[in-house]
Amino acid sequence: MEKVLLLSASTGQGHNSCAQAVKEYFEDKNIQCEVLDSLNFISEGFGRFMSWGHSFMYRHIPRLFRWGYNYSKDHPWVFKPDSGIYKILTIGAERLHDCIINRKFDAVICTHLFSAIILTHLMKRHRISVKTAFVATDYTFYPGMGACNLQKYFIASKCLAHAYSNQGIPQEAIIASGIPVRQKFWKRTEKGDAKYLLGIGRKNKHLLMMGGSMGCGPMAKMLKRIVDRLPKDAEVSVICGTNRQLYRKLNVRYKNHPRVHIVGYTDKMPLYMDSADLYLTKPGGISVTEAAVKNIPMSFINAVAGCEQYNMDFFVGIGAAFTADSPAELAEKSITVLKDDRKRKQMESALQEYRQSDGAERIFYEMNRGEHICEKQQS
Repeated sequence: MEKVLLLSASTGQGHNSCAQAVKEYFEDKNIQCEVLDSLNFISEGFGRFMSWGHSFMYRHIPRLFRWGYNYSKDHPWVFKPDSGIYKILTIGAERLHDCIINRKFDAVICTHLFSAIILTHLMKRHRISVKTAFVATDYTFYPGMGACNLQKYFIASKCLAHAYSNQGIPQEAIIASGIPVRQKFWKRTEKGDAKYLLGIGRKNKHLLMMGGSMGCGPMAKMLKRIVDRLPKDAEVSVICGTNRQLYRKLNVRYKNHPRVHIVGYTDKMPLYMDSADLYLTKPGGISVTEAAVKNIPMSFINAVAGCEQYNMDFFVGIGAAFTADSPAELAEKSITVLKDDRKRKQMESALQEYRQSDGAERIFYEMNRGEHICEKQQS
């Protein structure tokens, strides 16, 4: 394996972040990599529209996203070859084929379901000699995976393997690698030092809040309730990400509050995580994996549901996180846990027992083994 195409899709930053994590690790091992958006092979305009539409739904109409996810789960024909969605997704298959051949890629790794469907369609038509793989970015089996036929499937946890094999994916093709995150999240700054570097009191408790890279969910409402009950020995940081409107709104409201820190887009997330005693977030697959690597207790706001519901259930199930039935109740519960050193230690112990593995490292190893993996029988 000398040159790898990482095929993502810009529907949220998680898939791109996963692709970048794999690229970073592979390039450190002298493997040439390139990350491309599979939707741009349909057209660049279509790719931009899908990226915008996904962000808009997440921020403003999450119920529509939730409905769409549940509909595709209950109606598997949505991704069958004769469906409209399948036909649209595979429009760019020939352009993808030409890209793989002309740029001499010898492996293609997909970090999005759409990418995997397009690659599967291409392989049915051309049977080109490349290694193929799919990398899951959530703690679940995706609706539509039955339409995929690749050589290897890298999943978040071994307890999910049965969900993939039940859909006809060969057990020998399923590898519990863990979800890849950037190597900077594996480096650690001592908690007190991290707080000091961020202007937070070394001895103060630190609640970190983030609604994904898009800053979605009822962040403003929850923050108001949290600030009203914030202990004197605690501080809160809110990462607004790309949501400039949220940043402006919160910055005006709390700019004079000494223990509330409103942050826009930042490249210091590993440092913020190292400083955190509790992480209140929506359960995106990459976000929760980064937190697991950093061993931070988590508080989940179920802002979108869909596949994030499964991420939440996974970490709540192992005792590393909690949630509540309403934003108000979650705010109250977060303050309670922030004060409770013993509870947080129990949650940290649960994460240590789980032992999140370095997904990029395992993928590199498996893709270089050179073993033949039997493909799923063509339907």
